[in-house]
Amino acid sequence: MKAIWNGTVIAESNDTVVIEGNHYFPADTIKKEYFKSSDTHTVCPWKGTASYYTVDVDGEANKDAAWYYPETSDLAKAIKGYVAFWKGVEVTK
Repeated sequence: MKAIWNGTVIAESNDTVVIEGNHYFPADTIKKEYFKSSDTHTVCPWKGTASYYTVDVDGEANKDAAWYYPETSDLAKAIKGYVAFWKGVEVTK
């Protein structure tokens, strides 16, 4: 799977985990030069507290377009530290 923003592959993995229709990429498969930490956090009742990244490619920022769970509930251990995308980031084969 590939995650693409602004015409650039920002993550690529053959080992994603799909939960609720979202592909979660292993943290070591994202291209860190395109990711900036965000102060945004949200809480999922069954996964835990999510942290976010702003994705920035060629000067175009997509605020909070990627999220991950640094700590998860027991039900979501399979995605601990994995990164998922939304807000126009294309996830494709």
